[in-house]
Amino acid sequence: MSAEVKPDAGMSLCPLGTETPPERELVCIFGTGDLGRSLGQRLLQTGYRVVYGSRRPHSCGPLPQGAQVLSHTEAAQFASLIFICVHREHYDFLETLAPQLKGKVLIDLSNNQKKDMYPDTNAEYLQRLVPGALVVKGLNTLSAWVLLNGPLAGKQVYLCGNSVEAKQAVRELATRLGLSVLDRGSLSAAGEVEDFPLQLFPEWRLPLCLATGLTAFFFFYLLIRDVIYAYVVQDEDISFRIMVSLANKVFPIVSLIMLSLCYLPGVMAAFLQLYRGTKYSHFPDWLDRWMLCRKQLGLLALGFAFLHAIYTFIIPIRYAVRHKLISTVVDEMKDNKTTPFDFDNTEAWATDSFFVLGIMGFFLYSLLGLTSLPSVGGSLSWREFTFVQSKLGHLTLLVCTAHGYIYGWNKFMRPSTYKWWTPPGYMLCLVVPSVVLVLKLLIVLPCVDRSLGRIRQGWERMGPEEGRTSIRATSF
Repeated sequence: MSAEVKPDAGMSLCPLGTETPPERELVCIFGTGDLGRSLGQRLLQTGYRVVYGSRRPHSCGPLPQGAQVLSHTEAAQFASLIFICVHREHYDFLETLAPQLKGKVLIDLSNNQKKDMYPDTNAEYLQRLVPGALVVKGLNTLSAWVLLNGPLAGKQVYLCGNSVEAKQAVRELATRLGLSVLDRGSLSAAGEVEDFPLQLFPEWRLPLCLATGLTAFFFFYLLIRDVIYAYVVQDEDISFRIMVSLANKVFPIVSLIMLSLCYLPGVMAAFLQLYRGTKYSHFPDWLDRWMLCRKQLGLLALGFAFLHAIYTFIIPIRYAVRHKLISTVVDEMKDNKTTPFDFDNTEAWATDSFFVLGIMGFFLYSLLGLTSLPSVGGSLSWREFTFVQSKLGHLTLLVCTAHGYIYGWNKFMRPSTYKWWTPPGYMLCLVVPSVVLVLKLLIVLPCVDRSLGRIRQGWERMGPEEGRTSIRATSF
């Protein structure tokens, strides 16, 4: 609505600490941009009544249906919670509203373009402009798109402010929206809260570094073994293989290692719990960080597997492959001979098994990736999600590892395989997944699984200071 509408008689100031039904509570939003409109739409859907404060109430553009628009001065008089959805550069008008904003809760949602853009934080600057108001910094990690389209249930937001009552009022509103609120303390923590939206993929940093490092290592490793070796030793220029053949070796290697790194911290944590005899001891920080980024590791592994599948499909249409196939046929016709078929079916079995395991591995990969989507994973029960991500995940690792072993089934003992006394890349990539599978096999042994299950149910092994090694139960 763009026309000025006066609030009805039912609109009254809602003092802090009073319990009012959500459908009767009025909130105010300063700012009619994308963020303000999206926030107003979500608040209206939750049951709040919304009034916008605008410097141009008659021409501020379309607003959510059911919202009202007034001037800043008028809108500030009818709500105790006021969302500030304008940039810091436009805060000056708030100073003139200091009398109307006295005692009101101002929720600062602003963000900057980069860190340390100003000598002080936006929230502290706002508090100085309106010293009589109760400024709360928070909800600034919510984008306009998420507010309008995305699910908010369980999404974590941060709050900080000097008034406990003001933060409690904002917490109640955020909880009604379905958000999970984390209190960061006083307004002095506003800098930390304002920096959260400026972080670039913080949960992806370690997985991306691992993927980049592994890709670079194996690319140059295989470049030396395959291309440079052929040029130096065999005087053959096969540099054209770098674009497809070499890349199609790097992608599956990195994918398999990343997938195994996704499940290695889990088995390490299990053995650590068995060693300590309790689940209540904290894991080392490095193991905690590793376990928190397992989803990202798995998604990157799926991405490399997807690239491997695409590259494999285009191999038959490459010029080098077509030329080699035609040349082989022509040579056999000239020599009037054919390549004999392996009547023992060894090669045929190995080739078909290799392709089938690759297809099945990619299929299981895709299932794991689909269940990581919130819309899919949210529809699964805890047991179903655990089954897919654990049991099906280890099955995926087993199938993909077997795919690698069959690829080199008749090459492991050939001297020609070890160029410059170095093993091929697929041998190196099988080390980590093999270790993970062996450790997982030890964990699922009945005697080990029984002990681990009791520990995870709350049992603890007494230390030597108790003078015995019995097991005691602890309260949950």
